[in-house]
Formats: sequence, structure tokens, C-alpha cells
Amino acid sequence: MHTRIFPAMLMCVSVLPVAAQQTDSIRNVALEGVTVTAGSYEKMTVRNSVLSVDVVGKDFLAGHFTGNLIQALAYVPGVRSMDIGSGFSKPVIRGMGFNRVAVVENGIKQEGQQWGSDHGLEIDAFNIERVTIRKGPLSLLYGSDAISGVIEITTLPAPVDDRVFGEAALPGKSVNGGLGGSLMLGVKKNGWYAKVRYSEQRFGDYRVPADTIVYLTQRIPIIGGRLKNTAGRERSISLYAEYRKGGYYTDLAVSNTGQKTGFFPGVHGVPDASRVQDDGDHRNLDYPYSGVNHLKVTTKQQYSWRSLTGSWSLGYQNNHREEWSKFHTHYGTQAPPERNPDEELDFSLHTFSSSMKLRVVPSADGEYTAGWDVQLQRNRVGGYSFLLPRYDRLTTGFFALGAWRPAPALSVSGGIRYDLGSVDVSAHADPHLETYLRRMGYEDALIGQYKWRSYPVNRRFGDFSGSLGVSWNPKGIHLFKVNVGHSFRLPGANELATNGMHHGAFRHEQGDPSLSSERGWQLDASYAREAGRFSLSVAAFLSRFDNYIYLWPTGEWSVLPHAGQIYRYAGVKAVFAGTELSFDIDLPGGLNYSFRGEYVYTHNRDEHTPLAFSPPASVHHTLAWRKGRALTFAEWQSIARQTRVAKNESVTGGAHLLNVGARLNLPSGGLKTELTFSLRNLLDTKYYNHLSFYRKVEIPEPGRNIQLGIKVLFHCDLR
Repeated sequence: MHTRIFPAMLMCVSVLPVAAQQTDSIRNVALEGVTVTAGSYEKMTVRNSVLSVDVVGKDFLAGHFTGNLIQALAYVPGVRSMDIGSGFSKPVIRGMGFNRVAVVENGIKQEGQQWGSDHGLEIDAFNIERVTIRKGPLSLLYGSDAISGVIEITTLPAPVDDRVFGEAALPGKSVNGGLGGSLMLGVKKNGWYAKVRYSEQRFGDYRVPADTIVYLTQRIPIIGGRLKNTAGRERSISLYAEYRKGGYYTDLAVSNTGQKTGFFPGVHGVPDASRVQDDGDHRNLDYPYSGVNHLKVTTKQQYSWRSLTGSWSLGYQNNHREEWSKFHTHYGTQAPPERNPDEELDFSLHTFSSSMKLRVVPSADGEYTAGWDVQLQRNRVGGYSFLLPRYDRLTTGFFALGAWRPAPALSVSGGIRYDLGSVDVSAHADPHLETYLRRMGYEDALIGQYKWRSYPVNRRFGDFSGSLGVSWNPKGIHLFKVNVGHSFRLPGANELATNGMHHGAFRHEQGDPSLSSERGWQLDASYAREAGRFSLSVAAFLSRFDNYIYLWPTGEWSVLPHAGQIYRYAGVKAVFAGTELSFDIDLPGGLNYSFRGEYVYTHNRDEHTPLAFSPPASVHHTLAWRKGRALTFAEWQSIARQTRVAKNESVTGGAHLLNVGARLNLPSGGLKTELTFSLRNLLDTKYYNHLSFYRKVEIPEPGRNIQLGIKVLFHCDLR
């Protein structure tokens, strides 16, 4: 399939695009298996808000479960998955990822090392009950880092009746020998509701349909079709509790997630085919590997009195990431550290968050919200190598928004926000590199330029964001939405100050201390129709940035050993545009056909080239058959060839993938058993994910994968 057929999808939209920002969730698409449905609550919020939102529940997540949340959400139009092997992924919304997508759990933004393409999302996938995907700029609600969208993870409401309940889940995967388990126990009694969960997954080296890859022009063998040392494990424990009495509500959520996974040694450091020889054990972990632990504590206090509701959310997070590799130096002048000599990198990010909101609903025709957000971050670094600097970051924002319904079918929403931010980056000089460069005979001016691995930066930022939109729902069947918004993103510490080799990305990266905030205008429009057996949704968007920050391939060669070309963070004028189309038809005999397609166009207006990591167009065709408690489906996915690439970015070929699966529910008294089966990439097709961390070294996506899952749910009423 070629990319030229996809822009025709844009002709389906008769109005220009835009992005929305508002507190209410509007369009709820609860996908059960592969069937699109919508409940009365979701329909009501659709009519009353201008925001375009997709909401997926536990049925959708169960039908697409891989042990990885983002890979499951990649089935939602406009959302793509930037994968790191078979276990970890990060989200891309409408062509933008990294620090441009905010992930929010229980009202607090998840804060980790999301700037890196080799970092996943440290959230227990078993503990996800409902996900709201907001596509477009959300700076109005969440400040910086929400310029392309937000993924909100929320807990389902407590049961109405008092009960003890629980859940046990056992999934397995063939592509990496993955085995997992999760156990949850909970209780609802009067105003109290609490639950605790423990989850664990273990997996081995994963299979790919290839026998060699290319890294730095050298061919590296893949022995037995397995990527050596890509095994790993993940453990998570969490507690959630809430209490309600009258107009008072409070909750507390505590979670701790740990991940440990290996790096394929054929693409870490200097190429060496001897490092990938089979060691006879596909489940062991050797150097190099990474370990991440994410601790999060959040609480919310809320009180409602007549038309007023006040709330205060607080959160603390510690994201501790380590990378371990046998001590090595490119300079020959550096001795191993006395303590932890094989710890290459150590990042410890502490985040304190506060969000206060006051909501007023004076009548059924309008509501107004004002709020104040504060976030403080402290990042500390260690290890014998250096990549990310030590920094302190403080941001605070004030916002006001409102919604007015002049008629039952018409809603107007908008708001404004102002944010202040400061970042203080510590300077770091590398004496070992300085000694090496002097021995090599370089001049003092060049030595002074390279020895600083991070520049001293102390910057202040201030930016406005806002939006205005209209939603029109004539006759309760058709839904038109148009929204225009302005958003921003503060530059990260790596974009301002880093200067050195990023081994994980295979390049010398250099920050620019003079960078200003990203700023952009977004336009979004959508139309939805749901009547009888047929539903349709089509959306288009256009985003224009005057200072889009990206890694610019300078053409300058680094003097650092094995570093290659220098990539420098720079601001550029950029455009993002695209469309999403989906429809669903119920056919006779319990059959259902659904289609979803998406296309993203990116353009660097300064260089007159596409932007890097632009997702290729894709379409999904799904045919499902439901009979009683059983559901079976077959899915055909077509991914277009991506030829619109940035400088020094490889063209990625297209692919056609076939997936099949089934699900069976077996209720018995107070027990409910769910059996799931799926076969992904049934034809064992060799293909590449253009957004993948491993794409640059020609590692294809995992091959044929059989997934089995058993879930048992129970409850016992309390009297």
C-alpha cells in the first residue's frame, strides 16, 4: 500500500482542523473487543463539550492486552506506539511523542525519563481500568508537556453495594516466552472503598524474523532468530483507597513499579559480533541492561457544597533509572570508579506536584473552573558515563475555563492559562575527556568546547495558552465540533544543556542554552454520527509551530571516539496535519465490521523536509463475530511505506499484518472467568516500526506471537 492513497482521506472532512482543551470528557468510545459502543453517560458528555476524546475500558484493554498499555492503545485512531523491543513502549499522538505527550494517573502527571526513545512507561498494565485519550494540545489543563495530547488513567467508580471482590489474571506470550500474573483484592463498605494489587511479568529473549542486522555498517548475526539479552522482568504493587461522606471525598494511591530488561549487546557500544554468540540461556540477564523503579504517592481532597466544588491534588514521585555495562572508556585515561564500577548511568528524578481547582455550576446552562498548578523537580545523576545533567525545575500555572450552553444542542467552551517556569542546570566538565583531547593534540578552544558535558543554564520562561471551541449536536444524531487553541512546551534540560554521546540513540547530541519555548496554534474539526447499526467518526487537524524543537543533523563531525555526526537541538518552523477516520457496521448474524485509518503529514518549513519520527499512514479492517458469550475476530492491518523522512533517517517499507483472536466469558455464581486467545502477526511477516528505537539498526518487529490469557473475577456481597 502506498502513501499516496491516504491523503484522499482528508477529503472526507469539510471543515478545517483544530485541537480542544476542556475539563469534561466528551466523546467516549468504549471498544469491547473490536466492537465500538457508547453509553448514555458518554453520549451526554459528547453533547455538552467541544473536546474530542476517546475512552477505552477494561473490555477493550482485555481484547488487545499484550502486557503493554501503549501497544494496546495503538489501536485507537491517532495514537501510535514507539516500541523498545517486545516489552516497553511510549505513546505518540498525531505524530508527536516524548515530552509532548502527558500521561496522567489519578490527576497527577507521570514523570519519568520520557525524553529518551529507549525509555518505557513505568505503569502496571494490569491495574488499568479506564483510559481517556485526549488528542490535541492540552497545555490549558496540564501546562507544559501536553502539547500534542494527554493519556488519562482513571479508576472506575466504586460498586454501589457493599462487597468483597477480587481478580486473578494469568497471561502468556510465545514470542518471548513471557509469563505473568496479577492478583487484586478489594472491599467496599459504606463510604469506604479500597483495593490492593500485586503484578509480575517475566520474559525471555524475543524472536524476530531475521538472521542479521546492520549496526554502524557492520553486520551482526542474530543467532537462532532471538535477540540475545533482551529478557527481563517487571514487578508492581499498588494500593488505592477512597472515602466518601456527604459532600466530602478523599483518596490515596500508592504504587511502586520496578523493571529490569537487557539491551541487545550487538547495538550497545562498539560493534562486536562475538558479544551476540548464543550462551544457551534465553532467560538470563547479562550486561548491558537497565533497571527502573518508579515510586508514586498521590492523594486528592474534595468538598462539594451546592454549586461549588473545591479540590486539591498532591503527588510525589521518584523515578530511579540505572544502566549497567561492563566498565569501558573511549578515552583510555579514565579509571573505573571504586564504587559500582559497572554502573554506566544513574538518574534519580524527584517530582512534587500540587493542583488546586474550584468549580462553579451556577445553572444547567454553564459551568466555570479556576485552578493553580505547581510542580517542582530535582534530577540527580551518577555513573561512570554522562548523558543527562543535574537540574532543578519549577513550574507553576494559573488557568480559568468555562462552558456555556445557549441551546440544548449547542455548547461553547474556552479558557486561558499563564505558566511560569524556571530551570537551573548544573555545569559538568569531564576531566578524562579533556586529558584525552590534549593527548590527541587538539587546540585549547576546541577542548574547551567539548570538555563541558553540560552547560550551566539558569533560565526563566513565561507563556500563555488558551482555546475556544463549539460543539453542535442537531437531532441527537449528528455531532460537529470545531476548536482552535494555542499551546506551549518548555524546553527540557537535555535540549538546553547536554553535550556528548548518547549511546542509546547512536549519536552525539548537543543542547542549545538559548532555546525558547515551543509555541504552536492548533485547529481541529470533527464530525460523528451514530444511528442504528452504523456509526461514523472523522476528524482532521492542523498544527503550526514557530519554534518546534528537534535534533538537527549539523553535518559537523564530532571528535569524540565512535560519535559520528553532531545532532544539535534547534528550533524550527513546523507544520503537522492529518486526519482520522473510523466507522462501524453491525451486520446480520452477529457479525460486525469496523474500519479505522489515520494519516499524518509533517513539514519542516525551514529545511523544507519532513520531520523525523513521522508515523506512516495505516488502516485496520476488523471483522468480528459474536455468539452468546463468545467473540472471535480477524484483523488485517496495512502500514504504508514511509518515504517522507528527515535527513539521515531511513525509509521504512510498508507491511500487511494479519491478527486473529477469540474471547469467551464463563460466569458461574459469584465467579466470572474470561479466556482470551490471540495470534499476532500470524504470517510471521518481517517488518519495521518506523518509530521504533531499534529501527535505525534494522532490527525488525517481533515475529509470530501466540497470546493466551485467563482471568478470574469474583465478588461476595457484604450484609
